[in-house]
Amino acid sequence: MDVIGEGRAEPVVVERAAGVGGELVLRRAGADYEIISNGTFLMDTRNGESERLLVRAAVDAALDREQDGDGAGVGGARVLIGGLGVGFSLAEALAHPAVGHVTVVEREPAVVAWHAGPLRPWSRGGLDDPRVTLVRADLLDVLERPADGAFDAVCLDIDNGPHWTVTPGNARLYGPGGLDLLAGLLSPRGVLAVWSAGAAPGFGDLLASRFARVEELPVPVPRGEPDMVYLARRP
Repeated sequence: MDVIGEGRAEPVVVERAAGVGGELVLRRAGADYEIISNGTFLMDTRNGESERLLVRAAVDAALDREQDGDGAGVGGARVLIGGLGVGFSLAEALAHPAVGHVTVVEREPAVVAWHAGPLRPWSRGGLDDPRVTLVRADLLDVLERPADGAFDAVCLDIDNGPHWTVTPGNARLYGPGGLDLLAGLLSPRGVLAVWSAGAAPGFGDLLASRFARVEELPVPVPRGEPDMVYLARRP
């Protein structure tokens, strides 16, 4: 996700859609695309460095635990991505040599459809990869169901951060109960990664109350404060 800056092409609306969480708009600005949710800028295709780091750092941290003797087998890492977005995270997961399977949870049909069209280059056609399972559902609903196996990396990028959610109900994900449910998805070597558009005061402390090791990775952006990726390793 990136902040729209000055000197960029004037955006043109490509499509408006009535989404599960409200109105979604896909806009084109020059060669790039932007997704707007209920009038709030959500993400675009301009950079993607922090979204790629979200996945890469989580998988690498899981493998580091493997080398320390925690877990079973480095091959075929299983990754869950919460939020398809513009596809940076999915493409990064599929490019990682240790990843064997990726589950993508996306509640908005329009976002999925855009990846068969304008956004396909950024997800690199990842939804057609046989290693990918697409779950069209709200992540909160998925967490309430019995887990279908454990994941070595759970990567959340469905909001602008723990304190800046797309819909009010998503705040549950970043509270004690939500974090406990997310921890329940992790394998013994599993790592939770959370994307945020800037530091989220108090969130690192909350993670530290439930996970053995927490890292905060700032990612510089062209304008404004750095994006932040939070990594939490299962106790």
